[in-house]
Amino acid sequence: MSALEGGRRSFDRQAWAEAYAQLSAADRESPLAPADLDRLATAARLAGHDEVASELLARAYREARQRDDPVHAARCAFWLALHLLLAGESAPATGWLTRARRLLDDAGQECPEQGLVQVLAAVARLEGGDAAGALPDLKRAGELGDRFGDPDLIALARLGRGQALIRLGETATGVALLDDVMVAATAGEASPVVVGIAYCAVIAACQEIFDLRRAQEWTAALTRWCHAQPELVPYHGQCLVHRAEIMQRQGAWRDAIEEARRACAQLSRPPGQPAAGIAYYQLGELHRLRGEFADAEAAYRQAGRWLPEPQPGLALLWLAQGNVDGAAAAIRRAVAATVDRLDRARLLAGHVEIMLAAGDLPAARAGAAELAETARALESPWLAAAAAHAAGTVRLADRDSQAALASLREAWRGWQEIDAPYESARTRVAMALAYRQQGDQAGAALELDAAQWIFRQLGAAADLLRVEELLGRSPGRPRPAGRGAEPAGSLTARELHVLRLLAEGLTNRAIAAELFLSEKTVARHLSNIYRKLGVSSRAAATGYAYQHGLVAPAEPPPADT
Repeated sequence: MSALEGGRRSFDRQAWAEAYAQLSAADRESPLAPADLDRLATAARLAGHDEVASELLARAYREARQRDDPVHAARCAFWLALHLLLAGESAPATGWLTRARRLLDDAGQECPEQGLVQVLAAVARLEGGDAAGALPDLKRAGELGDRFGDPDLIALARLGRGQALIRLGETATGVALLDDVMVAATAGEASPVVVGIAYCAVIAACQEIFDLRRAQEWTAALTRWCHAQPELVPYHGQCLVHRAEIMQRQGAWRDAIEEARRACAQLSRPPGQPAAGIAYYQLGELHRLRGEFADAEAAYRQAGRWLPEPQPGLALLWLAQGNVDGAAAAIRRAVAATVDRLDRARLLAGHVEIMLAAGDLPAARAGAAELAETARALESPWLAAAAAHAAGTVRLADRDSQAALASLREAWRGWQEIDAPYESARTRVAMALAYRQQGDQAGAALELDAAQWIFRQLGAAADLLRVEELLGRSPGRPRPAGRGAEPAGSLTARELHVLRLLAEGLTNRAIAAELFLSEKTVARHLSNIYRKLGVSSRAAATGYAYQHGLVAPAEPPPADT
C-alpha cells in the first residue's frame, strides 16, 4: 500500500498521527493534490502540529490562487483566519478574512464559502460585544449552508446564533440551537475540527449560563469523542478542564485537581494556547478551596498570562489570607470593568462576600439584588441558590436574622437539589450565624456540626478551620485562643462591646453606626482585640467569644400586655 493510500485510510479511521505521518511522506514523494493537501492540513491540526497545519493551509491557499480557484483559496483563508482567531491572534485573522472576502467578491458567485466568511465576521462582532449586529450575518450564513448542504457551515452558523441569542437574553431559543448543533456533532455530520470547536463552545456556553446539567451531559459526550480518537491532541485539554469544573461542583476535589493538573500540562504543549488560562484558573480555584494558598496564588498568576484578570478567584484568595482591602479593590475593579450580564453574574457572589467583609453593605446589597435579577432572567437553579445565599448573608449583616434564615434555607434547598455539597455547607455556616443572632445556640451547633463534616470530607481546609473556630474546638481537643493570648478580662469594656457585635455578624460599618464611632476606630479596636486574644480573623474572634461565654443569648421578646 502506498503512503498516500495509507494516509487516506488512516484519515478516515481518525488515526490522526498516522495520517499525518503517511500523508507527509506521500507529499515528500510527490506534491499532494488539493483534496489530499486539505487532509494533511487537518491531520496536522488534530495531531497537535498547529504551526505545520497553518503552513499547509497557506500553501494550499497559494496553490489555489495559482490554479485560478478563488473559492478554494477563500476556504483556505477562512480556516487560517478561524484558527488564528481561536488562538487570540485577531490582527492576522482579520488579514486572512479580508483576503477571503476579496477573493469571493472577485469570483462573483454564490457559494458556501461566502457563508463561512459571514460566520467569521459575526464571531468577531460577537467577541466585541455586538451580539445583535452578529445575528443578520449568522442568519444569512445559515441559509447558505442549508441551500448548499454544507454541514460545517450549518453547524457554525447555528452555533454562532445560539451564542448570540444567549447574549441577548433569549436563553431558551439559544440553548435549543446549541442542542441542535450538538446532535449534529455527536452524529458526525460535521468535520472533526468543527465538531471539536462545537463541543468546546457549547460546553462553555452552558457553563456561562450556569446550565450545569447540560454542561455535564455534553462534557461526558466530549470525553467519549476524545477517547474514541486516542491520537487527537486538541480538545483533550479543554475536556479535562470541563471535567475538573464538574468534579469540583460535585465535591470530588481530589479527582478534580488531578484533572486540572493534566489539563494545564496538556494545554501547555504547544505553549501559547488561550485555554491554558482557564485550566490554570481552575487549578487555582481548587487549591484555594483546599486552603493551599501559595499554590493557588501561583496558579492564578499563571492564568493571568492569558486571562485579563483571574477573578473572582484571586480576590477571594486575598480575602482568605486576610488582605481585605486588596480583595475589595480587586473585585471592585473587575466588576466595574465588566459590562456583560453573564460575565458579571460570575463575579457577583464573590463580590457580595468581599463587600460584606470590607463593611460596604450598600455595595453588597446592590450586588445581591443584581445577582437575583440575573438568576430570575436565566432561570438557572445554580444562580438562584447563589442569589438566595447572597441575600441571606446581606440580611444577616443587617441583623435581620429571620429574613436571613428564610433566604438561606431557600439557598440550602437549591444546593441540595443540584448536588453542590461545598456551597450547601457554606450556607449552613451562615444559617448557624443567623441562629446565634437569635440566641439559638443549639440550632447553631447543629448547623456547624453538619458543615464541619462536609468540609472535612471535601478537604476544605480553610472553611473547616473557620467552623472549628466558631465551634470553639478542633478535632479531638479544645482549640486554644492562640500563642501569647491574653485572657478576655484584659479587653476594655468598649473592646468587649465591639467583640460582641462582631460575633453577632455585624460589619465594621454596622458596628461603627451602633456605637457612634468611625470605621477607623472600630478597625483599631479589632486590631487590639485580635492581638489580646491571639487570633487573626473575625471568625476566630467570634469563635473565642462564644467559647468563653462573652456573647449572651438574645433576650426573648416582651410579652404582650
